[in-house]
Amino acid sequence: MKALILVGGFGTRLRPLTLSVPKPLVDFANKPMILHQIEALKAIGVNEVVLAINYQPEVMLNFLKEFEAKLGIKITCSQETEPLGTAGPLALARDKLIDDSGKPFFVLNSDVISEYPLKEMIEFHKSHGGEASIMVTKVDEPSKYGVVVMEETTGQVDKFVEKPKLFVGNKINAGIYLLNPSVLDRIELRPTSIEKEVFPKIAAEKKLYAMVLPGFWMDIGQPRDYISGLRLYLDSLRKNNSSKLASGPHILGNVIVDETAKIGDGCLIGPDVAIGPGCIVESGVRLSCCTVMRGVRIKKHACISSSIIGWHSTVGQWARVENMTILGEDVHVGDEIYSNGGVVLPHKEIKSSIPNPEIVM
Repeated sequence: MKALILVGGFGTRLRPLTLSVPKPLVDFANKPMILHQIEALKAIGVNEVVLAINYQPEVMLNFLKEFEAKLGIKITCSQETEPLGTAGPLALARDKLIDDSGKPFFVLNSDVISEYPLKEMIEFHKSHGGEASIMVTKVDEPSKYGVVVMEETTGQVDKFVEKPKLFVGNKINAGIYLLNPSVLDRIELRPTSIEKEVFPKIAAEKKLYAMVLPGFWMDIGQPRDYISGLRLYLDSLRKNNSSKLASGPHILGNVIVDETAKIGDGCLIGPDVAIGPGCIVESGVRLSCCTVMRGVRIKKHACISSSIIGWHSTVGQWARVENMTILGEDVHVGDEIYSNGGVVLPHKEIKSSIPNPEIVM
């Protein structure tokens, strides 16, 4: 089987992290976002993944070369010269996706994190005999999204309602699809939307079916959702009794710590924390609801909550970093500094406090 991952563009919503690497390579729970998806695809027998990309393909491919060998899966790029939306890239990659087997192929949105029940999706797709299957997930506030109106028992999709003012349902497109090759005949090579142009036509012919995603789902394309997504991901590790979770007297709730990280005495870490490779957390540090990426140093008695600390940064002694502070790569926060929602671009030294959310160039 084959799969296409829609990688797309610049990842502006996750800046300053995406100023250092393309968005799919930003670490999430101690591994690049896109690797969560590639591993899930490999696990159910996908042997070729095509990345639809219009930005820095060489960086992506060089990085993924080592995983290609490690996972035994072929990874290629289909490069857009202009942004083609969510359907155009399928037309562009047509020759890579179609072979003689006539098998359906997966399409995934690169920002989506979930338990990826892809095996169940294949079964579902076979059972209904339609042309396309999409995953949907239930949300509390459907008015922010495009809602999928479907027949509950069969999953047959009736229509899509964009940001409904009145309640029509609470299931939204989860960005994971399984499509028959014939779907490619419906897509022209131009900037076009699969959600707004292609799927409604298939639904009108009663050939589109939706499966409700079991477990958690989050689009982690922006900082607040990234932090929420980490909580849901760690929670799912806990439910599945994963050996990846850390334990000990200094750990509170769900935490993952890379085996090469060093943690000092008297720290309190958790809940919902990821500490990456080579990090040094000195004594008396307090961490909660945050991601600390590779090579970061957090000095004595610093306190970090609801924040993302980018690669190789330093947080000084007794510093307090909170409220969606995002430090880009190689940022150095001085001792006793307070950051309330500061968004700091890479290679910067912070010598005075950031009392209110702002971007520090």
